[in-house]
Amino acid sequence: MLARRPRDPLQALRRRGQELKLQVESLVTESQLTGALEPSKRRDIYQRCIQLKQAVDENKNALQKLNKADEVAPVGNYEKRKEEEHSLLEKLSCQLQELAVGISRIEAHSDKEEDDTTEEDEEETEETGGEEEESEGDEEESNEQASPTQADIVKYIALGDFSAQQAGDLTFKKGDILHIIEKKPDGWWLAKDAEGAEGLIPRTYLEPYNKEDTRESSEGLKEGSEEDVEVEDETADGAEVKQRTDSHWSAVRKAISEQISTVDVLATMGAIPAGFRPSTLSQLLDEAGNQFRASYFLQPELTTSQLAFRDLVWDAKAGTIMSRPSRVSLILTLWSCKMIPLPGTSIQVLSRHVRLCLFDGSKVLSNIHTVRAMWQPKKPKTWTFSPQVTGILPCLLDGDCFIRSNSSTPDLGILFELGISYIRNSTGERGELSCGWVFLKLFNASGVPIPAKTYELFLNGGTPYEKGVEVDPSVSRRAQGSVFRQMISMRRQPQLLVKVRSLNRRSRAMLSLLPETLVGSMCSTHLLIFYRQILGDVLLRDRTNLQSADLISHPVLATFPVLLEQPDVMDALRSSWAEKESTLKRSEKRDKELLKSEFLLVYHDCVLPLLHSTLLPPFRWAEEETEAARWKAIADFLKQSRENEGSLKALLSPDGVHKPFDLSEQTYDFLGEIRKNSA
Repeated sequence: MLARRPRDPLQALRRRGQELKLQVESLVTESQLTGALEPSKRRDIYQRCIQLKQAVDENKNALQKLNKADEVAPVGNYEKRKEEEHSLLEKLSCQLQELAVGISRIEAHSDKEEDDTTEEDEEETEETGGEEEESEGDEEESNEQASPTQADIVKYIALGDFSAQQAGDLTFKKGDILHIIEKKPDGWWLAKDAEGAEGLIPRTYLEPYNKEDTRESSEGLKEGSEEDVEVEDETADGAEVKQRTDSHWSAVRKAISEQISTVDVLATMGAIPAGFRPSTLSQLLDEAGNQFRASYFLQPELTTSQLAFRDLVWDAKAGTIMSRPSRVSLILTLWSCKMIPLPGTSIQVLSRHVRLCLFDGSKVLSNIHTVRAMWQPKKPKTWTFSPQVTGILPCLLDGDCFIRSNSSTPDLGILFELGISYIRNSTGERGELSCGWVFLKLFNASGVPIPAKTYELFLNGGTPYEKGVEVDPSVSRRAQGSVFRQMISMRRQPQLLVKVRSLNRRSRAMLSLLPETLVGSMCSTHLLIFYRQILGDVLLRDRTNLQSADLISHPVLATFPVLLEQPDVMDALRSSWAEKESTLKRSEKRDKELLKSEFLLVYHDCVLPLLHSTLLPPFRWAEEETEAARWKAIADFLKQSRENEGSLKALLSPDGVHKPFDLSEQTYDFLGEIRKNSA
């Protein structure tokens, strides 16, 4: 069977343009009777109009990025065809914009008529209602006593403090009883407090108020333990409160509460937007040991009986470890971050980055992977990834990530947290702030995986355990007015662009050799596979007694996990291995045993001297001077090794000073390193 010829990019965009044209024509025809349609039908057409315009704009942006060099085969009149397609998309965009404006005007007119009718009714009520006030006042007490359930329907208790973010919002405190006047579908309800003040409030801060349990619930709100933290989850009628029971959250909550005063000071000074918070994922990395680090998830996992390895099995036929498919195995590309608010001049930004991990809406299910972002002074609100550099791209900057998980939870997804590391100019205090977060579910309600495509994700403010917080309240999503204002408001929202990519046969085979749960950089995947294969050789093939738990003399197994926390040393290994691999013949590259032996030699020649050299400063995150000193030391070492055909001369030189020998450099204690089964 002949392989399907790949479609030309321009041809694919033109076909998509024709599909969009048919959809727009159908929508225009359907909307010709807009004024006579029911309001719900008009709103449905309006939403479809906005969605279609977004699709047209996406196609137009893709067309603008297209070059003639991208075509598989030569295309005649390329520029003319591209210009014609651009004109068509512009025309469709204008049609949709005019249609949306027309519907918006009809909606505004109908709303005005309803408001006029309501005002007339209220005037009539005021004229006739004065005579009945006394009798109604006497009846209210008896009605409340006779039907307490009706009062419960409109009264809610506040789960936390909320400060008004814009005109029309209502400020309230934790424990306040609020009377709900109107439940709006956008999640912002109209409420009245005990003093009679009215305004909009986020529904996720509320819990139904029960008079019988008032005292008990208020005590629970004040004296809740750290292990029992409430997390709001949006539902149709209010906030469903989940109980947090994972132990690591208590440490994170404590650390964040200690930093919250600093964040409040910065927000009051105007140095940061109100939606910024201390970084949740950074606190997990700092406070939870190695529980959320890649070095932990790279280790083999024991079965429930603790007598065998669950995810490291020997394949006698293939002579290597057995590949293990997982429920989720995909590649994710970080494209860019747009409209990220700028901090004030009182703090200096040391690093812009994205931390991501597997998440179920309640707890972290994998290691936390970090990708550093780049930015240009001309566009300070835009972050980009994977820059074009000479030589190899540092793995810390690589926006291509692999995601693997075998979790069966239906709420499995990827949590992204945009962060900045900073230093305060006045005090020299360092810290890390979250600039927003977003959760991308990997399965829909029917359990079907999400499609492989580019996703435009709007960021939330606060922490992943807060709902209804905006990154920058000055640019609210709840923009009022015409469709133009709403479109402009949405374009100004902080957002993250990511692309979910499906796997081809080669990448699927590679990732299946990795642990079932792991998030990492694609550029270092082949090195992780070497480590896992060597683990299989040592633990399963070469161990004379499989019941023995003695220490194993193997410096590679003992030190390789350290590289995952020192990306610059990992880059040195990648560079050295690439040079070695370029000297191998094609037949040698197919010999797996030869490749492993060569890899071990390169590792001993490159990594071990660097890890134990006193010339290499300790790794510190987001310290520019330290990072530069480490890069210089690594570059000088690699240069000397290249000139001397190995590191032996540098190791024996009297100028080279190394740290005192420690047994941990040589021994691998697999019982101390392996993961216990979490089932």
